[in-house]
Amino acid sequence: MAIYSMTGFGKGEAAGDNYTITTELKTVNNRFKDYKFRMSSLFNSLELDLRSKLEVEFRRGSFDVAVTYKRTERPLADFQVDPRKVSAYLALLRPVFDQARVSLNPSPTDFLRSEFYKDDEGDRDKELEPLVARSFAAAVQALKTSRAAEGEKLAHKLLEHLAAYEVCLRDIEGQKARYPEIMREKLTVKLNEKLKDLKIDESRFLQEVVYYLEKIEIDEEINRAKIHVEKLRSVLQSTGEVGRQIDFLLQELGRETNTIGSKSAVPEISSQVVEMKVQLEKIREQALNLE
Repeated sequence: MAIYSMTGFGKGEAAGDNYTITTELKTVNNRFKDYKFRMSSLFNSLELDLRSKLEVEFRRGSFDVAVTYKRTERPLADFQVDPRKVSAYLALLRPVFDQARVSLNPSPTDFLRSEFYKDDEGDRDKELEPLVARSFAAAVQALKTSRAAEGEKLAHKLLEHLAAYEVCLRDIEGQKARYPEIMREKLTVKLNEKLKDLKIDESRFLQEVVYYLEKIEIDEEINRAKIHVEKLRSVLQSTGEVGRQIDFLLQELGRETNTIGSKSAVPEISSQVVEMKVQLEKIREQALNLE
């Protein structure tokens, strides 16, 4: 079993003695399941069965199902022209030609087209139903192969975006080591501006530095983000229905990333947070196509 994209195409054909059935399945992303059937009324009785097979094979997606049929070309000796159809055709045309005062001189070969064949509806129905089943099964298998191939490509792309996010996260982890010195410098500048003629109590000053460091501490956010990254990587390398799991993990990563950004005291960290949000959005947009 693989990770499946909700975008795919599958085609199946089945040929009998008199007919050929072609089934085409096209799918795009959808939060749930949606079906649209385009086929002859001859197959209306089969729609529920075809729908149930899609229910079993796929979890999510919008499905466009097209089933068409055509007669198999037969040798001239096999033609069975229906005299009633020929008579009805001539009866329809004769008044038109008489009114126009034009003679009606049909050629015998005009009636060798399929619309003048004798109908054998009983045999037709018996032949068509199993052909539909065979062509539909082939189309479903082709669609699964298509969606699996697209899912593999998509998962690989998402892992690339996740790796880019992780690079930024590691860089932030390294940058936060500069926090104490940065806060000391900032507070020193502010105090020197406000209290030029007063001597700074070094002990009290260091207490203030510690206080502000506690407010901007991001260790917990970084650690939680690392856990979510590993979980997301595991999901993208797993099988089955993963779309909803990815959506949940992206929400968690977004929350931790926003908190890191709001606590940031280093410009370089702020720029990394922006890039991390970009990568998460790319993952979110493309993951919408995963089943």
